[in-house]
Amino acid sequence: MCWAGRMVLGTFSILLVFVHAAAAACDFGPFPYRATGIVCRMTKPAALLLNKETAQVIQAAFRNAKFPNITGERSMRLLGRVAYGLSNIQVNDLSIERSEVELKEDDAIYISIKNVTALFKGTLTYGYAGAWFLQLFHSVDFEIESSIDLQLNIDLMCQKEQVAPDASDCYLTFHKLTLHLQGDKQPGWLKQLFTDFISFTLKLVLKREVCKEINAVAQTLTNFILDLAANFVRDKDIIVDISLASDPVIKASYIESHHKGLVLYKNSSSMLSDSVFSPSLLTESRMLYFWLSEHSLSSLAAAAFLDGRLVLNLRGEKLQELFEMEDTEVQRKAVQMIFQGTSYNDSVAKVWSLTQPQISFHPEGTVVRSSVAVEVSILPTGEEPLVALYMEKEITVTIHATYAEKKLILQPVDSSVEIKVFKCTADPSGEDPSIQNFLQNMILVAGIPEVTSSIGSALTSLMNSKRLDLFDIINPEIITRKGYVIAQLDFGFPSHLLLNFLEKSL
Repeated sequence: MCWAGRMVLGTFSILLVFVHAAAAACDFGPFPYRATGIVCRMTKPAALLLNKETAQVIQAAFRNAKFPNITGERSMRLLGRVAYGLSNIQVNDLSIERSEVELKEDDAIYISIKNVTALFKGTLTYGYAGAWFLQLFHSVDFEIESSIDLQLNIDLMCQKEQVAPDASDCYLTFHKLTLHLQGDKQPGWLKQLFTDFISFTLKLVLKREVCKEINAVAQTLTNFILDLAANFVRDKDIIVDISLASDPVIKASYIESHHKGLVLYKNSSSMLSDSVFSPSLLTESRMLYFWLSEHSLSSLAAAAFLDGRLVLNLRGEKLQELFEMEDTEVQRKAVQMIFQGTSYNDSVAKVWSLTQPQISFHPEGTVVRSSVAVEVSILPTGEEPLVALYMEKEITVTIHATYAEKKLILQPVDSSVEIKVFKCTADPSGEDPSIQNFLQNMILVAGIPEVTSSIGSALTSLMNSKRLDLFDIINPEIITRKGYVIAQLDFGFPSHLLLNFLEKSL
């Protein structure tokens, strides 16, 4: 199950979603893995793919930067004191040649932006007092052609068990900074004079404002992603705590973060102190990995049970499919006795959990054990409902989970049913073996697949409501082992998410 989904937006987003702390800021104790319920690992290929989105972030930072007016003055022989001011500075025609990302083991993330070309426009006002007290003041439009390399060294700090990125370690290298006055009609000496005057100051201002805005964009993206992740793991009163459980791991080939994965329901919370997670459980062959503990999923099932969500109602065609799984004389006789000739549209079957489901992970699949009740009611027009059938049964089912075509598919591969309570108006004594055998077979062949299919559809709808379906998930695999499950996948990045966010937020 993908929490994070933590949807990622560009290189910054990835770094901020999967790397959530710096060791100096948060104290996780001597055994942090013991409290780990969820792990995310992003490998280098994913970082390279998503680094393509860095250009959009940098372009947004340049466009959104608020450049202050630049003023200065200088004394010149013969000319006297020369003063100037650049105002209304704006960025036009921004382009980026390429962007590179590198993971420094146990250090930081380095992003190198090569050949950022930008055209700055504005107004130049200048004046000077000559030796004979002659004062002249002029205003002309200007353009500045620039070519810049940008180096970002991103540190990530942990504050209150959440990420706080620091992109202030930012360097701009200027390969070109050329001033053009309006129409190039001004004397050449004047153009050279002001180029010499302002180039140094302009470089400082550009570095300060652009780097400040990049840091601000990183903070904005962080807050957006954390809100997005928090919403993804929250549904009404059920919340999954994704705060950090330990320091992040940065290797040359992957980034990994560890989260508590505790389930909060109303005023209660699950506890985890014996996680089986180890970094060796994950490989590096896929772009993205999610490791989920048995404890986290079991706690989710418990919260769903307490919240009254493990209930399924079937009527009409669904009910007919369930009871007419095979066309035999035994089936027709049993159905006639149970429903007493009443139409499926005038009947309803209710299935619900009597006890909290017990979930465990094994190499064979996810094993679910639960006590379940089934009640079939006939709804005569204008009369009180009549309970035609009531059963309580202990069910054990092994499920394989897959994700394909943006749907979660739960497939039962092995199951057993033991009927504990049986009440049927057509068989008050409970001694008619044909009815019980039919119902036992119906539960195994059609009932359990129908319930698991309905749960899969409900979970798919829930995940899609969190916008998971907007991502291109490629060849996902869900692998169960004793005590944990791993989801591993490649993905395609939906660029429009980043564009929409930047347009709305900046």
